[in-house]
Amino acid sequence: MTYCLLLLSAVAVTAAVPVPRLLTRAKWPEREPVVALWVWQCLVATVLLCCLTALALGAAAVFGTVRAQLFAPAPPAVTAAYDLSHASPWTTVLTVLLACGAAWTTAVLARELVEARRRRAGARAHLRDRAPDLPAGLPEGRGPLLVLEEEYPDAWWMPGSPPQLIVTTGALQRLTDHQLDAVLTHERGHARARHDWLLHLSAALAAGFPRVPLFAHFCEQTHRLVELSADDTASRRCGHLTTALALIELNQHRGVLSCSSSHRLLGERVDRLLEPPPRLGRRHRALTTAAASLVPLVPLLITFAPGLTALP
Repeated sequence: MTYCLLLLSAVAVTAAVPVPRLLTRAKWPEREPVVALWVWQCLVATVLLCCLTALALGAAAVFGTVRAQLFAPAPPAVTAAYDLSHASPWTTVLTVLLACGAAWTTAVLARELVEARRRRAGARAHLRDRAPDLPAGLPEGRGPLLVLEEEYPDAWWMPGSPPQLIVTTGALQRLTDHQLDAVLTHERGHARARHDWLLHLSAALAAGFPRVPLFAHFCEQTHRLVELSADDTASRRCGHLTTALALIELNQHRGVLSCSSSHRLLGERVDRLLEPPPRLGRRHRALTTAAASLVPLVPLLITFAPGLTALP
């Protein structure tokens, strides 16, 4: 059992510290943001699975009731293979720390969901106040597209039930038909990929564990990669130049081409659309996706290996 905990700790530390730093320095995620998002999710899942399986093993070693529940259907040889009868003091300390970490993770995720729901309800109430009145006789539902009378050009997707796409009259006046189509396709790309869930998850983990490099990089890269992914969705349908011009028109008043850090991502997105990098080959994409998908299986293999080898 001690050997399993050491291996799980080694995998968790490796996936949480050096691998994210290497991934942030790599150039290929800019070429394949969807694949990069999947790799980040697999890394996070690996660390969380390492902590969860280590917690289960530690709790089984420290508490007899937990051990009886977890290994009730297992043959005696499997239980003996884990050597759970004698728990060292450091195993108890590690189990308590992991239990506190699991409780804190659950709390920060629940808090993020509650806050997101509250912010969404407030935004929807604000939109209802700003939305123009419909003529008498029309149904109250405003449909998936809502046009707001607003001087500044803007468009965004509001997730929820039902989801809604909002565009201002400033955007309608400034954008051409093709540019507007690119903007709407960009926002629908966010909605189809459920990027809001990824953003909530990454923000919650980064806020709850600010000193863990994996979660900090995951939050930063998620905000960047979801925009690149939606840009690719729009450019494949409407063209790179049209999407870049639409992005510039929508964000000129925000200083899209400025060098300030708050607007740097907008400038990078425009440059990327004007000079699109070559995509990775299909085989390369498939191998990267498959390799990332196998990484979360490592903690499960470490956890179940003693039991599997003990089976006749």
